[in-house]
Amino acid sequence: MPEPTPRAAGDRAPSGRPFSGGLDALPPTADGAAVWAALGEAGGVVRAYRDRSVRAGVDPGGLGAVLDALDARFSIAATLSAGVQLATALPVLATGTGPVVEGLLERALAGRATVALAATDETAGTDLAGLRTRARFDGDTVEVTGEKRWIANATTAEAFLVLARHREGRHFTHFTWVLVPADAPGVTVRAADSALFAGSGTGHAQFHGVRLSRDHVVGRVGLGLPVFARHIAAERLAGALWGVSLCRRVLADTHRRLSAREHGEGSLWDLESVRQRFAVCLVRVRELRALTDAWAEQVATAYDTVAGATLKASAGATVGHVLGECAQLWGAAGFASGGMQEIRAQAALFGIGGGATEVVLGLVAEDAERILAGLAGPGNAAGLVAPPGPPR
Repeated sequence: MPEPTPRAAGDRAPSGRPFSGGLDALPPTADGAAVWAALGEAGGVVRAYRDRSVRAGVDPGGLGAVLDALDARFSIAATLSAGVQLATALPVLATGTGPVVEGLLERALAGRATVALAATDETAGTDLAGLRTRARFDGDTVEVTGEKRWIANATTAEAFLVLARHREGRHFTHFTWVLVPADAPGVTVRAADSALFAGSGTGHAQFHGVRLSRDHVVGRVGLGLPVFARHIAAERLAGALWGVSLCRRVLADTHRRLSAREHGEGSLWDLESVRQRFAVCLVRVRELRALTDAWAEQVATAYDTVAGATLKASAGATVGHVLGECAQLWGAAGFASGGMQEIRAQAALFGIGGGATEVVLGLVAEDAERILAGLAGPGNAAGLVAPPGPPR
Protein backbone atom coordinates (compact mmCIF):
# COMPACT_ATOMS: atom_id res chain seq x y z
CA MET A 1 0.00 0.00 0.00
CA PRO A 2 1.20 3.61 -0.39
CA GLU A 3 2.92 5.36 2.47
CA PRO A 4 0.54 7.10 4.92
CA THR A 5 -0.48 10.50 3.68
CA PRO A 6 0.91 13.24 5.96
CA ARG A 7 -1.78 15.49 7.37
CA ALA A 8 -1.90 19.08 6.19
CA ALA A 9 -0.32 21.71 8.38
CA GLY A 10 -3.73 22.92 9.46
CA ASP A 11 -4.93 19.52 10.61
CA ARG A 12 -5.29 19.04 14.32
CA ALA A 13 -4.20 16.21 16.55
CA PRO A 14 -6.78 14.64 18.91
CA SER A 15 -5.77 17.20 21.52
CA GLY A 16 -6.49 20.05 19.12
CA ARG A 17 -2.82 21.05 19.24
CA PRO A 18 -0.76 20.38 16.09
CA PHE A 19 2.84 19.29 16.27
CA SER A 20 5.27 18.49 13.49
CA GLY A 21 8.48 20.40 14.20
CA GLY A 22 11.65 18.59 13.25
CA LEU A 23 9.94 15.47 11.96
CA ASP A 24 9.16 16.33 8.34
CA ALA A 25 12.83 16.19 7.38
CA LEU A 26 13.02 12.49 8.25
CA PRO A 27 12.05 9.81 5.71
CA PRO A 28 9.00 7.64 6.54
CA THR A 29 11.37 4.68 6.93
CA ALA A 30 13.32 6.30 9.81
CA ASP A 31 13.79 3.97 12.75
CA GLY A 32 12.85 4.69 16.33
CA ALA A 33 16.28 5.98 17.35
CA ALA A 34 16.35 8.54 14.54
CA VAL A 35 12.80 9.63 15.28
CA TRP A 36 13.59 10.03 18.97
CA ALA A 37 16.66 12.14 18.20
CA ALA A 38 14.68 14.46 15.92
CA LEU A 39 11.79 14.65 18.38
CA GLY A 40 14.06 15.62 21.24
CA GLU A 41 16.01 18.17 19.24
CA ALA A 42 12.75 19.84 18.19
CA GLY A 43 11.50 20.01 21.78
CA GLY A 44 8.81 17.43 21.12
CA VAL A 45 9.69 15.10 23.99
CA VAL A 46 9.00 17.65 26.74
CA ARG A 47 5.75 18.61 25.00
CA ALA A 48 4.28 15.33 26.29
CA TYR A 49 4.51 16.51 29.93
CA ARG A 50 2.77 19.13 32.03
CA ASP A 51 4.75 22.35 32.25
CA ARG A 52 7.35 20.64 30.01
CA SER A 53 8.54 18.70 33.07
CA VAL A 54 8.53 14.91 33.12
CA ARG A 55 8.19 14.94 36.92
CA ALA A 56 4.93 16.89 36.59
CA GLY A 57 3.37 13.92 34.78
CA VAL A 58 2.11 13.34 31.26
CA ASP A 59 -0.14 15.91 29.64
CA PRO A 60 -2.83 14.00 27.70
CA GLY A 61 -3.19 16.75 25.11
CA GLY A 62 0.51 17.12 24.48
CA LEU A 63 1.14 13.38 24.52
CA GLY A 64 -1.73 12.81 22.09
CA ALA A 65 -0.43 15.50 19.74
CA VAL A 66 3.07 14.00 19.66
CA LEU A 67 1.81 10.45 19.09
CA ASP A 68 -0.53 11.68 16.35
CA ALA A 69 2.37 13.41 14.60
CA LEU A 70 4.55 10.30 14.85
CA ASP A 71 1.82 7.98 13.59
CA ALA A 72 1.14 10.23 10.61
CA ARG A 73 4.74 10.03 9.43
CA PHE A 74 6.44 6.85 10.61
CA SER A 75 6.02 3.13 11.07
CA ILE A 76 4.26 1.48 13.99
CA ALA A 77 7.67 0.22 15.14
CA ALA A 78 9.18 3.71 15.25
CA THR A 79 6.17 5.16 17.06
CA LEU A 80 6.32 2.30 19.57
CA SER A 81 9.96 3.13 20.26
CA ALA A 82 9.10 6.72 21.14
CA GLY A 83 5.81 5.98 22.88
CA VAL A 84 7.26 3.60 25.45
CA GLN A 85 9.88 6.18 26.41
CA LEU A 86 7.42 9.07 26.57
CA ALA A 87 4.76 7.34 28.64
CA THR A 88 6.74 4.96 30.87
CA ALA A 89 10.54 4.86 30.67
CA LEU A 90 11.23 8.55 31.31
CA PRO A 91 8.54 8.96 34.03
CA VAL A 92 9.95 5.90 35.84
CA LEU A 93 13.50 7.23 35.45
CA ALA A 94 12.37 10.57 36.87
CA THR A 95 11.41 8.90 40.15
CA GLY A 96 15.14 8.68 40.86
CA THR A 97 17.67 11.35 41.78
CA GLY A 98 21.42 11.83 41.69
CA PRO A 99 23.92 12.62 38.93
CA VAL A 100 23.61 9.27 37.12
CA VAL A 101 19.84 9.54 36.79
CA GLU A 102 19.76 13.28 36.13
CA GLY A 103 22.43 13.07 33.44
CA LEU A 104 20.62 10.37 31.49
CA LEU A 105 17.26 12.08 31.93
CA GLU A 106 18.64 15.32 30.51
CA ARG A 107 20.14 13.54 27.49
CA ALA A 108 16.97 11.54 26.86
CA LEU A 109 14.69 14.58 26.97
CA ALA A 110 16.95 16.26 24.43
CA GLY A 111 16.88 13.20 22.17
CA ARG A 112 20.57 12.44 22.68
CA ALA A 113 19.93 9.11 24.42
CA THR A 114 17.33 6.37 24.35
CA VAL A 115 16.20 4.48 27.44
CA ALA A 116 14.87 0.92 27.41
CA LEU A 117 12.24 -0.08 29.97
CA ALA A 118 13.34 -3.61 30.90
CA ALA A 119 10.47 -5.01 32.94
CA THR A 120 9.40 -8.07 30.94
CA ASP A 121 11.41 -11.06 32.16
CA GLU A 122 12.12 -14.52 30.79
CA THR A 123 9.03 -15.59 32.74
CA ALA A 124 5.48 -14.71 31.62
CA GLY A 125 5.50 -11.03 30.75
CA THR A 126 2.43 -10.16 32.79
CA ASP A 127 3.62 -12.02 35.90
CA LEU A 128 6.02 -9.39 37.19
CA ALA A 129 5.89 -10.75 40.74
CA GLY A 130 7.43 -13.94 39.39
CA LEU A 131 10.36 -12.36 37.56
CA ARG A 132 13.78 -13.91 38.07
CA THR A 133 16.15 -11.04 37.37
CA ARG A 134 17.92 -10.25 40.63
CA ALA A 135 19.59 -7.26 42.23
CA ARG A 136 22.01 -8.17 45.03
CA PHE A 137 23.16 -5.35 47.29
CA ASP A 138 26.63 -5.38 48.77
CA GLY A 139 27.55 -2.20 50.62
CA ASP A 140 27.80 0.60 48.08
CA THR A 141 27.34 -1.66 45.06
CA VAL A 142 24.50 -3.54 43.41
CA GLU A 143 24.90 -6.58 41.18
CA VAL A 144 22.30 -7.38 38.52
CA THR A 145 21.85 -10.85 37.04
CA GLY A 146 19.07 -12.05 34.76
CA GLU A 147 17.47 -11.72 31.37
CA LYS A 148 14.88 -9.37 29.90
CA ARG A 149 13.02 -10.26 26.74
CA TRP A 150 11.08 -8.37 24.04
CA ILE A 151 12.30 -4.98 25.18
CA ALA A 152 11.65 -1.99 22.90
CA ASN A 153 14.80 0.10 22.24
CA ALA A 154 17.04 -2.72 23.51
CA THR A 155 19.48 -2.50 20.60
CA THR A 156 19.73 1.31 20.65
CA ALA A 157 19.49 2.15 24.36
CA GLU A 158 22.20 3.96 26.25
CA ALA A 159 20.87 2.32 29.40
CA PHE A 160 18.26 -0.16 30.62
CA LEU A 161 15.79 0.54 33.40
CA VAL A 162 15.82 -2.94 34.90
CA LEU A 163 13.09 -4.16 37.24
CA ALA A 164 14.75 -6.72 39.50
CA ARG A 165 13.92 -8.55 42.70
CA HIS A 166 16.10 -7.95 45.74
CA ARG A 167 14.24 -10.45 47.96
CA GLU A 168 12.70 -13.86 47.39
CA GLY A 169 8.94 -14.18 47.26
CA ARG A 170 6.12 -12.41 45.45
CA HIS A 171 5.49 -9.53 47.84
CA PHE A 172 5.13 -6.19 46.04
CA THR A 173 7.94 -4.64 48.13
CA HIS A 174 10.54 -7.14 46.91
CA PHE A 175 11.39 -5.35 43.65
CA THR A 176 13.60 -2.39 42.73
CA TRP A 177 14.57 -0.41 39.62
CA VAL A 178 18.25 -0.36 38.63
CA LEU A 179 19.70 1.73 35.81
CA VAL A 180 22.13 -0.48 33.88
CA PRO A 181 24.32 1.14 31.18
CA ALA A 182 24.20 -0.84 27.96
CA ASP A 183 28.00 -0.82 27.73
CA ALA A 184 28.59 -2.06 31.28
CA PRO A 185 30.69 -5.26 31.58
CA GLY A 186 28.38 -8.25 31.70
CA VAL A 187 25.60 -6.80 29.50
CA THR A 188 24.76 -8.72 26.32
CA VAL A 189 22.11 -7.52 23.86
CA ARG A 190 20.73 -9.25 20.80
CA ALA A 191 18.03 -8.17 18.40
CA ALA A 192 14.71 -9.99 18.53
CA ASP A 193 13.97 -12.32 15.62
CA SER A 194 11.11 -10.19 14.30
CA ALA A 195 11.00 -8.19 11.10
CA LEU A 196 7.77 -6.54 12.29
CA PHE A 197 9.45 -4.48 15.00
CA ALA A 198 13.04 -4.08 13.81
CA GLY A 199 12.54 -0.31 13.63
CA SER A 200 11.80 -0.18 17.36
CA GLY A 201 15.12 -1.73 18.36
CA THR A 202 13.27 -4.56 20.08
CA GLY A 203 15.57 -7.17 21.52
CA HIS A 204 16.64 -9.29 24.48
CA ALA A 205 19.17 -8.30 27.14
CA GLN A 206 21.18 -10.51 29.46
CA PHE A 207 22.88 -9.27 32.60
CA HIS A 208 25.73 -11.46 33.87
CA GLY A 209 26.77 -10.25 37.31
CA VAL A 210 26.74 -6.58 36.29
CA ARG A 211 28.25 -4.62 39.20
CA LEU A 212 27.29 -0.97 39.58
CA SER A 213 27.57 1.76 42.17
CA ARG A 214 24.59 2.30 44.44
CA ASP A 215 23.69 5.55 42.66
CA HIS A 216 22.40 3.41 39.76
CA VAL A 217 19.41 2.44 41.91
CA VAL A 218 16.39 4.43 40.71
CA GLY A 219 14.06 5.54 43.48
CA ARG A 220 13.70 3.80 46.82
CA VAL A 221 14.55 0.15 47.25
CA GLY A 222 11.34 -1.90 47.35
CA LEU A 223 9.18 0.52 45.38
CA GLY A 224 9.75 -1.12 41.99
CA LEU A 225 6.29 -2.59 41.52
CA PRO A 226 4.34 0.36 42.98
CA VAL A 227 6.20 2.72 40.66
CA PHE A 228 5.54 0.44 37.71
CA ALA A 229 1.82 0.18 38.54
CA ARG A 230 1.64 3.96 38.80
CA HIS A 231 3.19 4.65 35.43
CA ILE A 232 1.85 1.73 33.38
CA ALA A 233 -1.52 3.50 33.57
CA ALA A 234 -0.03 6.38 31.57
CA GLU A 235 1.36 3.93 29.02
CA ARG A 236 -2.13 2.48 28.61
CA LEU A 237 -3.51 5.98 28.12
CA ALA A 238 -0.84 6.55 25.48
CA GLY A 239 -1.92 3.34 23.76
CA ALA A 240 -5.52 4.54 23.59
CA LEU A 241 -4.50 7.96 22.25
CA TRP A 242 -2.28 6.32 19.65
CA GLY A 243 -4.99 3.78 18.81
CA VAL A 244 -7.40 6.56 17.85
CA SER A 245 -4.76 8.17 15.61
CA LEU A 246 -3.81 4.88 13.98
CA CYS A 247 -7.41 3.86 13.30
CA ARG A 248 -8.24 7.30 11.93
CA ARG A 249 -5.29 7.18 9.54
CA VAL A 250 -5.94 3.63 8.36
CA LEU A 251 -9.65 4.27 7.87
CA ALA A 252 -8.91 7.43 5.88
CA ASP A 253 -6.48 5.51 3.63
CA THR A 254 -9.00 2.70 3.23
CA HIS A 255 -11.85 5.08 2.42
CA ARG A 256 -9.78 6.71 -0.32
CA ARG A 257 -8.96 3.33 -1.80
CA LEU A 258 -12.55 2.07 -1.70
CA SER A 259 -13.80 5.28 -3.31
CA ALA A 260 -11.26 5.04 -6.14
CA ARG A 261 -11.49 1.29 -6.75
CA GLU A 262 -13.86 0.61 -9.65
CA HIS A 263 -16.56 -1.98 -9.21
CA GLY A 264 -19.39 -2.40 -11.70
CA GLU A 265 -20.67 1.01 -12.65
CA GLY A 266 -19.36 2.60 -9.49
CA SER A 267 -16.75 1.89 -6.85
CA LEU A 268 -16.30 -0.52 -3.98
CA TRP A 269 -17.50 2.25 -1.67
CA ASP A 270 -20.92 2.09 -3.34
CA LEU A 271 -21.48 -1.47 -2.08
CA GLU A 272 -23.80 -1.36 0.93
CA SER A 273 -22.07 -4.30 2.59
CA VAL A 274 -18.76 -2.42 2.43
CA ARG A 275 -20.29 0.77 3.79
CA GLN A 276 -21.88 -1.14 6.68
CA ARG A 277 -18.58 -2.72 7.69
CA PHE A 278 -16.82 0.61 7.43
CA ALA A 279 -19.51 2.33 9.51
CA VAL A 280 -19.08 -0.19 12.32
CA CYS A 281 -15.39 0.70 12.38
CA LEU A 282 -16.22 4.40 12.61
CA VAL A 283 -18.53 3.73 15.55
CA ARG A 284 -15.88 1.67 17.34
CA VAL A 285 -13.26 4.41 16.94
CA ARG A 286 -15.64 7.10 18.15
CA GLU A 287 -16.39 4.96 21.21
CA LEU A 288 -12.67 4.63 21.95
CA ARG A 289 -12.21 8.38 21.48
CA ALA A 290 -15.09 9.15 23.86
CA LEU A 291 -13.76 6.75 26.48
CA THR A 292 -10.27 8.19 26.18
CA ASP A 293 -11.52 11.76 26.50
CA ALA A 294 -13.56 10.79 29.57
CA TRP A 295 -10.72 9.07 31.41
CA ALA A 296 -7.56 10.86 30.25
CA GLU A 297 -7.25 13.32 33.15
CA GLN A 298 -8.10 10.68 35.76
CA VAL A 299 -5.33 8.43 34.46
CA ALA A 300 -2.81 11.24 34.02
CA THR A 301 -3.34 12.93 37.40
CA ALA A 302 -4.58 10.15 39.71
CA TYR A 303 -2.83 7.18 38.04
CA ASP A 304 -6.08 5.21 38.21
CA THR A 305 -5.06 1.69 37.21
CA VAL A 306 -8.62 0.51 36.55
CA ALA A 307 -9.26 3.46 34.26
CA GLY A 308 -5.99 2.68 32.49
CA ALA A 309 -6.97 -0.98 32.19
CA THR A 310 -10.32 0.05 30.72
CA LEU A 311 -8.60 2.14 28.06
CA LYS A 312 -6.13 -0.65 27.32
CA ALA A 313 -8.87 -3.25 26.86
CA SER A 314 -10.89 -0.92 24.64
CA ALA A 315 -7.89 0.07 22.52
CA GLY A 316 -6.83 -3.54 21.98
CA ALA A 317 -10.30 -4.60 20.89
CA THR A 318 -10.94 -1.53 18.73
CA VAL A 319 -7.60 -1.49 16.92
CA GLY A 320 -7.81 -5.23 16.31
CA HIS A 321 -11.29 -4.96 14.84
CA VAL A 322 -10.64 -1.88 12.70
CA LEU A 323 -7.38 -3.09 11.19
CA GLY A 324 -8.80 -6.55 10.62
CA GLU A 325 -11.71 -5.10 8.67
CA CYS A 326 -9.49 -2.72 6.71
CA ALA A 327 -7.09 -5.53 5.84
CA GLN A 328 -10.03 -7.46 4.39
CA LEU A 329 -11.31 -4.44 2.47
CA TRP A 330 -7.89 -3.89 0.88
CA GLY A 331 -8.12 -7.32 -0.73
CA ALA A 332 -5.04 -8.85 -2.33
CA ALA A 333 -3.24 -5.49 -2.30
CA GLY A 334 -3.09 -5.74 1.46
CA PHE A 335 -0.46 -8.48 1.18
CA ALA A 336 2.09 -6.18 -0.50
CA SER A 337 5.27 -5.49 1.42
CA GLY A 338 4.43 -2.84 3.99
CA GLY A 339 0.75 -3.26 3.18
CA MET A 340 -2.33 -3.45 5.33
CA GLN A 341 -1.83 -7.06 6.36
CA GLU A 342 1.61 -6.20 7.73
CA ILE A 343 0.23 -3.18 9.56
CA ARG A 344 -2.50 -5.40 10.97
CA ALA A 345 0.08 -7.85 12.28
CA GLN A 346 2.11 -5.06 13.90
CA ALA A 347 -1.00 -3.56 15.48
CA ALA A 348 -1.64 -6.80 17.36
CA LEU A 349 0.69 -5.30 19.97
CA PHE A 350 -2.24 -3.16 21.18
CA GLY A 351 -3.74 -6.32 22.67
CA ILE A 352 -0.46 -7.62 24.14
CA GLY A 353 2.08 -4.91 24.99
CA GLY A 354 1.57 -3.11 28.30
CA GLY A 355 -0.58 -5.96 29.60
CA ALA A 356 -2.48 -8.54 27.57
CA THR A 357 -6.18 -7.84 27.07
CA GLU A 358 -7.13 -10.80 29.28
CA VAL A 359 -5.03 -9.42 32.15
CA VAL A 360 -6.40 -5.88 32.03
CA LEU A 361 -9.95 -7.19 31.77
CA GLY A 362 -9.27 -8.99 35.02
CA LEU A 363 -8.45 -5.64 36.63
CA VAL A 364 -11.69 -4.18 35.30
CA ALA A 365 -13.69 -7.14 36.63
CA GLU A 366 -12.22 -6.63 40.12
CA ASP A 367 -13.82 -3.17 40.15
CA ALA A 368 -17.20 -4.39 38.89
CA GLU A 369 -19.27 -2.99 41.76
CA ARG A 370 -17.97 0.56 41.41
CA ILE A 371 -18.33 0.48 37.63
CA LEU A 372 -21.91 -0.79 37.85
CA ALA A 373 -22.75 1.89 40.39
CA GLY A 374 -21.40 4.51 38.02
CA LEU A 375 -23.59 3.25 35.21
CA ALA A 376 -26.78 3.85 37.20
CA GLY A 377 -28.87 6.80 36.13
CA PRO A 378 -28.25 9.67 33.69
CA GLY A 379 -25.11 11.79 33.59
CA ASN A 380 -21.72 10.24 34.24
CA ALA A 381 -20.43 10.90 30.75
CA ALA A 382 -23.72 9.62 29.29
CA GLY A 383 -23.47 6.55 31.50
CA LEU A 384 -20.43 5.28 29.64
CA VAL A 385 -18.06 5.15 32.59
CA ALA A 386 -18.06 5.03 36.36
CA PRO A 387 -17.27 8.18 38.33
CA PRO A 388 -13.65 8.73 39.29
CA GLY A 389 -12.60 6.79 42.36
CA PRO A 390 -9.55 6.97 44.57
CA PRO A 391 -6.14 6.50 42.98
CA ARG A 392 -5.07 2.89 42.60
